Amino acid sequence: MLDENHGKQLLSRSILFVQYADPSAYPPLEHSSRLLANRGWNVDFLGTGARGIDNLRFPIHPRIRIKKLRFMTGGWRQKLQYVRFIYFTLYWTWRWKPQWIYASDPLACPGVWLAQKLTNVRVVYHEHDSPDPDQAQSWFMNRILAYRGRLGRDAHLCILPQQTRLLKFLETTRRTTPAFCVWNCPRLDEIPDANSSQDRELIIYYHGSITSARLPFQLIIAASRFKGAVRVQVAGYETLGGRGYLAELIALAAKNGAPGIIEPLGTIPRCDLLRNASKAQIGLSLIPKHSEDINMQHMVGASNKPFDYMASALPLLVTDLPEWVAMFVDPGYARACDPDDPDSIEAALRWYLDHPDERRQMGQRGQEKIRQLWNYENMFADVLERLENI
Repeated sequence: MLDENHGKQLLSRSILFVQYADPSAYPPLEHSSRLLANRGWNVDFLGTGARGIDNLRFPIHPRIRIKKLRFMTGGWRQKLQYVRFIYFTLYWTWRWKPQWIYASDPLACPGVWLAQKLTNVRVVYHEHDSPDPDQAQSWFMNRILAYRGRLGRDAHLCILPQQTRLLKFLETTRRTTPAFCVWNCPRLDEIPDANSSQDRELIIYYHGSITSARLPFQLIIAASRFKGAVRVQVAGYETLGGRGYLAELIALAAKNGAPGIIEPLGTIPRCDLLRNASKAQIGLSLIPKHSEDINMQHMVGASNKPFDYMASALPLLVTDLPEWVAMFVDPGYARACDPDDPDSIEAALRWYLDHPDERRQMGQRGQEKIRQLWNYENMFADVLERLENI
């Protein structure tokens, strides 16, 4: 009888996800919401639109609904929209009366903190990208950080995707109650069935925001040296500050005698992303060796890219930073290079081109690691248990 009553209780549970961003741009939100919906939770999203990612969308699920304010550029219209978003959060919290709110960025904190105080709703705070409290901020951002600190202390659960960032979060918010590190791994049902077996060419696959930090021009210089034997597929979108960067890379390849080696795939919904990746041979997950951005400094676990590629049975090309080498190279899932040095990148690519059997074995090892351990079902299990038992 106890199990039956618990099952009925779960079927009536509801959760409201809130983020001042487009939720479809954040794979962990798709993962956690689907895991909950598949267990009988009613899931609602409040968010905003975003420029350049119109093709991104969550797969349809009968228990998931999404409401978004339309995208606004900067200026007074955006400021008014932000105030409206706070009222948007308060109104739907009052109307839907969820058992939990799942807030997932600092800009959501003021509205969610107010909703918690007014309705006593339980709150999860999951911070994907961390602000750096040590850097100078505007008056507005200082207010946001103040509410982030309040919500960080008052939320029932807090989640960050990387251990160092989590420790910094606990220090700056002075939180003393439960907090979890949940890596941005794919779900088990996203693992594709088969990988490409082509050996005569090497396809490097990249998905995500198209920026010089993640897709450096040195890669194109190195790939151009193979005169068509190495190609680069790019799925993603250009950020506001990086408009035209992909065209620059295409022009650079032509200038270096390898026109056509870059294949832009556009923005692809996540439901198709890993299947596309499985047709390539290498997954690209480079970051700068030096950065003042706290998120870029601590990306192992927080970046979904290497895990997505591994799920697609692709070996990785990563930056030769100690943390990345220990996580991916030493266990045999990747090779490392200096992203600032075309010669270093070329050497890594040539090894992959000359060792097809080893390359496939690396990909298979990585895919098995995702199945056994590095999947969102496993990473999110402790949080899910708390959500269903608090």
